[in-house]
Amino acid sequence: MNPRLFFALASLFLHIFITDAYVPLFIRGRPVGGLLGTPKGSKDVEENFALPSDNWFEQRLDHFKSSDLRTWNQRYFVNETFFNRKRNGPVFLMIGGEGRASPVWVVIGSMMKYAAKYGALCFLLEHRFYGKSHPTGDMSDASLQYLSSEQALADLATFISAMNLKYDLTNKNKWISFGGSYPGALSAWLRLKYPHLISGAVATSAPIQATLDFPEYYEVVSRSLSTTGPQCVANIASATKMFETMTKTSEGLANLTRIFKVCSPVKNVKLDIMNFASSLAGNFAGVVQYNKDNRAFEGAKGTNITIDTLCKIMNNETIGEPLLRYARVNTLIMAIYGLRCLDVSYKDMVNSLRQTSWQSSASEGGRQWMYQTCNEFGFYQTTDSVAQPFGTLFPLSFSVQQCMDIFGSQFNSTNINAAIDFTNVNYGGFGYSTEKVLFVNGNIDPWHALSFTTNSPSYIKYIYIQGTAHCANMYPASPNDTLQLKQARIKIEATVGTWINS
Repeated sequence: MNPRLFFALASLFLHIFITDAYVPLFIRGRPVGGLLGTPKGSKDVEENFALPSDNWFEQRLDHFKSSDLRTWNQRYFVNETFFNRKRNGPVFLMIGGEGRASPVWVVIGSMMKYAAKYGALCFLLEHRFYGKSHPTGDMSDASLQYLSSEQALADLATFISAMNLKYDLTNKNKWISFGGSYPGALSAWLRLKYPHLISGAVATSAPIQATLDFPEYYEVVSRSLSTTGPQCVANIASATKMFETMTKTSEGLANLTRIFKVCSPVKNVKLDIMNFASSLAGNFAGVVQYNKDNRAFEGAKGTNITIDTLCKIMNNETIGEPLLRYARVNTLIMAIYGLRCLDVSYKDMVNSLRQTSWQSSASEGGRQWMYQTCNEFGFYQTTDSVAQPFGTLFPLSFSVQQCMDIFGSQFNSTNINAAIDFTNVNYGGFGYSTEKVLFVNGNIDPWHALSFTTNSPSYIKYIYIQGTAHCANMYPASPNDTLQLKQARIKIEATVGTWINS
């Protein structure tokens, strides 16, 4: 989820020039700010609520090496407003993810509504290496060895134990974890690894199964676009077919440079063309990923760009042939952010993500998330499926090449696959079977393909919401919410109550 830069989601590897480097706004499904970043709509919240201030917790650098005594300060937020100590109120823990943690999430949102009902003490712990939580002096390869989901889970467990002492909590004050997207998976894994600390976990839009190749992402995007009718997807397919044909000639590349307002003339460089194609496909993928849910809270500024908006353009024959409509979508996304041109240089992208300073643009989270996908998860959204309309120009090899070019040749497909296999063995993947965990997904969200939905084992508890996208249930309620979304929030609230009272 990225309320702060919502439409950055709309362009995979769409680039913008900033002071020190050219930086991709969307990496491996992660927008600038993280999948659950700072809500742009939080300005109204800040005017009406007193946001919690920064707190700092002394954390170990390496939880798994007893001889390493180094520590660092991890940021967290706390809200005691609703805590009912006399009735042994529960403790709600919002898990930070691959972006700066925002205190808004311990003031409003669905978790806080549940907190008010159950008298909960609420925390938000920022993920190591993101936001202001800097365990090391830089983001060099040597430093990033301490960035992993296992270390993050140990951070959470250590934090819980410390807060139990600080607030004089007992086993009657039950901890419930919440997270969306990658933090949703962390929420489920926290319950798996530390069941003596966590009494229940809500895992929203959680990619529970790590995978190297994730072509299902664009398959879901295609199905979601098809909700407007078959013509939209057919026109996208026609546009991308023409795009691919034009990349084969100098004249075609020159025309593509002009039509799509590319910053520098596109050359016959394979990786640049792959980068170009992924950017254009991402214009659709990003909008689909978030679509209509809680747009005002996300800071959409009334632009209301949804699946319907994009398909209306793609079906508008007055614009011209499908490729020109495809370009019109790109122009629309660029205009929202005031981008003067589209940078598709693969070399520039790689150079930006090689930066290691905390003062660099890469420190926003792009380099760190890239490392986690190369070292643990994969999640590479590719065109390795015929059941999508975005062509064939960014296959798995494109994503693997990025890992090798940014972090070294050891991050090849064989080694990444081995890391992914370990992740699934470590946490269970689709074999996950821990009790008192609730998986929540929306059918519009492409990430649901890696989570538990209607075809899940009978022992898995899940809610599958028709018509909603990424992490929709975590946002504050809106009058425009669908009936299924409203019912989902009620069911989540009741399930949390069952865990608290059991």
